[in-house]
Amino acid sequence: MIRLISPQEDIPAAFLMNRGVVSLELSSFRSYETFMLSAELKPIVLTGPNGVGKTNLLEALSFLIPGRGLRRAKLRDIRQQGHESPWAVSYQLNDGEGYLQIGTGQDSENPDRRLVKINGEKAKSQGTLAEWVSMVWLTPQMDRLFLEGSQGRRRFLDRLVYGLDPAHAQRLSRYEHALKERNLLLRQGSYDSRWMEGLEEILINEGVPITLARQEVILQLQGVLKTQDPSFPRPHLSLQGEVETLLQVQKSLDAEEELRQRIADSRGHDRMTGRTSLGPHQSDLMVIFPQKNQQAALCSTGEQKALLLSIVMASAHLLSVRTGAIPLLLLDEVVAHLDKDRRKALFEAILRLNMQTWLTGTDQSLFEELEGQGQFVELGRTD
Repeated sequence: MIRLISPQEDIPAAFLMNRGVVSLELSSFRSYETFMLSAELKPIVLTGPNGVGKTNLLEALSFLIPGRGLRRAKLRDIRQQGHESPWAVSYQLNDGEGYLQIGTGQDSENPDRRLVKINGEKAKSQGTLAEWVSMVWLTPQMDRLFLEGSQGRRRFLDRLVYGLDPAHAQRLSRYEHALKERNLLLRQGSYDSRWMEGLEEILINEGVPITLARQEVILQLQGVLKTQDPSFPRPHLSLQGEVETLLQVQKSLDAEEELRQRIADSRGHDRMTGRTSLGPHQSDLMVIFPQKNQQAALCSTGEQKALLLSIVMASAHLLSVRTGAIPLLLLDEVVAHLDKDRRKALFEAILRLNMQTWLTGTDQSLFEELEGQGQFVELGRTD
């Protein structure tokens, strides 16, 4: 169950910024043969020229949650060129009560597999990370989020859900495994009907909770967006898909039964395409700019950037006031695209969040309003 404090409630003393990453150590990671950084529990500003490795550090931090990191890179591509040893990242975190050691990296025996250790003990899966850390990020590569396919928007939304409902990562993993197996059977053309029914049962048992969790987070985001600084737009969010439509008009159990029948009826069509046509893997996050009553995809580049930043900051607010995992916010090269007033509004919002935020930029002067309130780290070229 997701437990959130409403935007109107005061942030309790327990949520003051006493949680975050206190040290980061890299080995054979991207441009870094080795790297160590001691961090303070305040906004961290990483500055330096292009190509110095600022985004690489954010990517290393992004492996504190399940998934393939903020670049969605293949694990074998992360290892520093010319080095045969697998890449690894070690983090020490303060959870407000004590210290926690997390390590992750490439499996030396299987370079396409990522290992995770928590306090020296091997974790069963990456999904365990969601119980300890919650995170949201914004990178320049996300500027096309509204223009490209729905898969990227689903991944974006699911990362937000991970932070508020750690079980979501495990549900998605089980769902995606069953989906992959069903698609394989469809492409083979002949299969054991009981095996197919078993896979479809997993898709239903995991798919409905996945959809409900996504919908709940969108509802919470809408509540925060209503209270957001007017310097940024307040988008309207919704989740669209056949499963969502079923859940709107039927109770969960009835929707599950209807979904079960529809998936079974779709086998003939799905066999022709080799893909499962129904389920939360087809859902899409819809974003509307209310001032123009216009879909985000039709807005200007600047409006899309502002809408995306609004969603990210609303998500960060939810993470900052929830109980459980340590919340982190990563903002890569964001301030260069904002005018002075919006930069000021963003920094004020970051300080109100009471969560450790990592920012990057080439021009340190753009962060002057954070001087005295953040930790500034200037990076030199590594080549």
